[in-house]
Amino acid sequence: MAVLLCSGQGAQKPHMGESLLEVPEVAEVFARASKILNLNLPDLVRNGSEEDINNTFNAQALIMALSVGIGHALETRGLAVDAVIGFSLGEISGLALSGVLSVEDAFSLLNVRAHSMDEACAKRAGGMLALLGADEEAAREICETALAAGKEAGVQITDACGSAQSEVLVPANYNCPGQIVLSGDVSAIERAQELCKERKMRCTRLATAGAFHSPLMQSASDEVREFCATLSFSEPRIPLICNTDAQPFVAAEATDRLAKQIISPVRYEQGVRYLIDAGNTEFVEAGFGGVLFNMMKRIDKTVARHKVSNLDELNALFED
Repeated sequence: MAVLLCSGQGAQKPHMGESLLEVPEVAEVFARASKILNLNLPDLVRNGSEEDINNTFNAQALIMALSVGIGHALETRGLAVDAVIGFSLGEISGLALSGVLSVEDAFSLLNVRAHSMDEACAKRAGGMLALLGADEEAAREICETALAAGKEAGVQITDACGSAQSEVLVPANYNCPGQIVLSGDVSAIERAQELCKERKMRCTRLATAGAFHSPLMQSASDEVREFCATLSFSEPRIPLICNTDAQPFVAAEATDRLAKQIISPVRYEQGVRYLIDAGNTEFVEAGFGGVLFNMMKRIDKTVARHKVSNLDELNALFED
């Protein structure tokens, strides 16, 4: 029995997953997603430029199509899947793989989610900062100190409507031991960078379009909540672990969880530990980039880990 790990956005590049397009299950998902999104995803894989692939909407669509297609291919070939967990965007892929939503409804949700997040980014500039070697206490202290310094200096943010707002800076991603990502207003992110430099704490500014998984995404959360109210959610046929609280997904809570996911921290490490504590010892990343595959080593070195992002890796998993 294995746990499927569904990739998040960030590691995309031209021609990603191209060798998998001839795999029937992958080809079917790409065709169904292309129809829903009115986008030729196979052509984007084969011919898309780096700029095309890095477009937020295109990147999310391709990564999700790969995750869902690979997941279906793994199960068809006999992989027994015990649970699913995704990272941010990967949770939407998990909705399709766990049977909570049909492939079509999952990509329709992606469509609303991605566009509403883009609109939220345009309303108020934000950024994200990865802290390396920090624990949760240190991350929260950096946020509090940076915000206090801004308040003392009289910093206020003017939103798209011209209203003055207080700065935002929060822990947004709990990736693995020693890796926590902050999210918030650009001014607060820059102040947090300076604090890290003063304290000789390693940090890296992430190339994101905005402050994802923070209160700055509230308008996107509201749109997703409204859209989810039109969907019919099923109980998972395979347990799906949620990003918001690292607990199993329940259909009755779907709308609330998915709306909150956009403005809440991704508790990925906690979700993986929940699965390990439940007895899971094999984890397979379905998607692209191998980011979650690499995180597994930092979360628990004793578990078996694999990744499938091309045809060779898919075939290798079933050798022997």
